[in-house]
Amino acid sequence: MDERDNFYRDPSENDGQQYTPQHEKPADESGANGIRNTEQHGVFTSSTPPPQYQNRFNQPNGYSQPQNNYNNGYQGGYGQQQNGYYGQQQYGQPQRPVYDKFMYEPIGFEELEHGQNNGSPDGTETFQKRPKGQSAVLIMFVILIIIAALLAVFGIVYDIINSEKVVDKIGSPKPIVLYKESKPKGALDEEKYKDENGRYTPEGAAALVKPSIVKIYTYKDYGNFTSKHPMGTGSGIVLNEDGYIATNAHVLEADGYHVVETVDGDTYAAKVIGRDSKTDIAVVKVEADGLKPATLGNSDEAVVGEQVIAIGNPANLASTVTDGIVSAVNRKISSDTGGFEMDCIQTNADISPGNSGGALVNMYGQVIGITSSKYVSAEFEGLGFAITINEASPVIEELIKNGYVGGRFKIGIQLYDMSSEGNIKKIQEELGFDLPKDFKGVYILKIEKDYDIANTALKPGDFITAINGTNVTTYHELYDAIKSQYKVGDKVPATCAHLDKDGEITYYDIEFKLVEDTSGNY
Repeated sequence: MDERDNFYRDPSENDGQQYTPQHEKPADESGANGIRNTEQHGVFTSSTPPPQYQNRFNQPNGYSQPQNNYNNGYQGGYGQQQNGYYGQQQYGQPQRPVYDKFMYEPIGFEELEHGQNNGSPDGTETFQKRPKGQSAVLIMFVILIIIAALLAVFGIVYDIINSEKVVDKIGSPKPIVLYKESKPKGALDEEKYKDENGRYTPEGAAALVKPSIVKIYTYKDYGNFTSKHPMGTGSGIVLNEDGYIATNAHVLEADGYHVVETVDGDTYAAKVIGRDSKTDIAVVKVEADGLKPATLGNSDEAVVGEQVIAIGNPANLASTVTDGIVSAVNRKISSDTGGFEMDCIQTNADISPGNSGGALVNMYGQVIGITSSKYVSAEFEGLGFAITINEASPVIEELIKNGYVGGRFKIGIQLYDMSSEGNIKKIQEELGFDLPKDFKGVYILKIEKDYDIANTALKPGDFITAINGTNVTTYHELYDAIKSQYKVGDKVPATCAHLDKDGEITYYDIEFKLVEDTSGNY
């Protein structure tokens, strides 16, 4: 078969015009909008080949007629064909399809078929209505997305609410191993806390004495106790099995309500047996069984540098133990309220409010002092004081026996002495003018009417300058001058002075009787 039969018309069967496939029509046969002209120049006016060629294209072994998309696509994509032989084009023009001898379809341009615009013949896009089946699928897809979103939100909220339970079930991802060891065998035996000489270690002395130290709550009255609002707390030392307990006077209220709590947590109502504000010593009693009394030592045997511990309830913290040494012995220290001097042991063991009434203990488990915050230095740290047990014991015995310290006298006056610049300033404020230079004495602030001194010429605003010829300037000088010469019931001679605003001093003498003080208040 002549291969030309597939591409060229027989010159004897036509007018000599070359047959050109429809999709290869020159571009000038299309209109301005890319629509083919129906009128042909000596060629077919229809897209159907001439009759003599229909059989060829319809033959089983022939080539089928090209589809219209080739015609439209190639015309629109490549424009007009330039003059020249078929398959040739001028420089700069897009490459034309090359036809094989045995193929009607273009080689290597399949992608052009699929990339053609399927618009309308006039170049505008056409939109086909989506089938009902596709709309239903789209609606179902949107519904599924909404359901998935709701499920996701529910899952997040559920996890947040139940996160703690899940964490508790899961626990730590990796268990933490803590390595602990016990003390060596026998380290906790009691004999380890005490040597052959009977001396305890600090932990041994603490274990021995702690059961003898109690906590004392002070209430203004019973109604205040029922409301559970104590005015303060302090410590106490169990003296014997009968329930007598020693403490500081400033821990108690003369007319208050008091409760004692043992180291085991048992509580008892406490009765005030006696209190002496001058020495800051007091005794209370509880009705209880099984109390463990402390062992009292000899404070005169205390040695500077000796190890000691203090046991009490500072800041309401029960059975607190602090350690230190004996810093000094035989310190004459006056309290910050009464001014009365007591023999004290100085220590660097911490003593704070709440420790008052507690114990200073040596390493033999013996109480050698009663700690008192009233004797703690407010200006320097590390200075604590405990009333020696040797000085406190006679006062304790007197309080248990009489309810007060026998032999204590009372004058019946309130006074300012000249022991400090602050007191001198207070006296001058009371007088309204400055004291004369080198003038000394104790200023009488108030006189109690129920005492013998109220019947003398002494008046508030005057001074006592001497006791039986012994000059006095401070409270301690006045007390010592009387105590060294007189006792309760004796008449005491005194020299007094009255000052005028112009500085004139008038001296006069009085005599007053000493009255026994059973109140315990100073």
